[in-house]
Amino acid sequence: MSRVQELIGEVKRPPFDIMRAAHVELVVRDLDASLHFYDELLGMIVTERTAEAAYLRGWEEYLHHSLVLRVGDEPAIDHVSFRVAGDADLDVIAADFERRGCPVREHTGEPGQGRAIRVQDPLGFPLEFFHDMDRVDSNTQAFHLQRGAPILRFDHLNFHSPDPEAAFRFWQELGFRATEYISTDGEDEKLTGAWLRRKPTVHDVALTAGTGPRLHHFAMWLAEPSSVLRVCDQLAAGGWVEAIERGPGRHGVSNAFFVYLRDPDGHRIELYTCDYYTGDPDHPPKRWSVTDPRCRSFWGTRAPDRWYEESSVVLDLDGRVVETRAAGVDERTEIMA
Repeated sequence: MSRVQELIGEVKRPPFDIMRAAHVELVVRDLDASLHFYDELLGMIVTERTAEAAYLRGWEEYLHHSLVLRVGDEPAIDHVSFRVAGDADLDVIAADFERRGCPVREHTGEPGQGRAIRVQDPLGFPLEFFHDMDRVDSNTQAFHLQRGAPILRFDHLNFHSPDPEAAFRFWQELGFRATEYISTDGEDEKLTGAWLRRKPTVHDVALTAGTGPRLHHFAMWLAEPSSVLRVCDQLAAGGWVEAIERGPGRHGVSNAFFVYLRDPDGHRIELYTCDYYTGDPDHPPKRWSVTDPRCRSFWGTRAPDRWYEESSVVLDLDGRVVETRAAGVDERTEIMA
């Protein structure tokens, strides 16, 4: 058994309970332009807007927001957020990150959200953990009002990481379990991608080898593949064809139907549907060879180079851009080897 295979099979049970990935906060240059994209074109619901920020949610979500758009000078990721099972988990998480020597701050006063803990993790990513959030009306069956895809709920995050194995160990320590992974062949097996979950789907967090720390994309869940096709038709008809970066298609990893879009500031969003249940405790992680053309796209379509090279920079707890470094492995090089 290789080092990677031993790593993948480990299960950690920390003394806190992270339930799922919950939302992301994007720094955008023009709030009206971003709202046009996410509200009018993709069909999200605006829960609340201030002069500097907007809080949006999907049609079946009953919490205040799953996407925050905040005005800033340059596009970036302010933080990504995870919901925990109870308020007491926040104190345990804060102590855990303090033990790791990471910056830790308590955050209050966010519209619609209760107390939260924000940290800069050992890899440089800005993470937030919260439990309480205001409830709002779900619009699951408001079919007469739905527009855009429509987007139903937040699904997952994908991080560009220069060291996927170190990142994998970190998320394992937070209680995340592997469902699928991509690695090189041979005795010196290297991890190039990994998918880890808390909720019983394929993933809440994905790791892609690349210059980082950066956020490769965040993903929103749709009801069915026809929703992906519908939003592509609507974008093209509305003069937004340049926003469609990759797809539509079906992933090998996750089996999901997808399309990747770029918003007005270049942030990448995936619209995603039709992955599978992973909630059984003995669910086996699935390995893909990096040389298998079906792993990223089940139909063998190659992702464009910018899909591997471009991502959103992340900010530290003081709002400064976190310095990045190149990855030690390039999936494209391994595919061609």
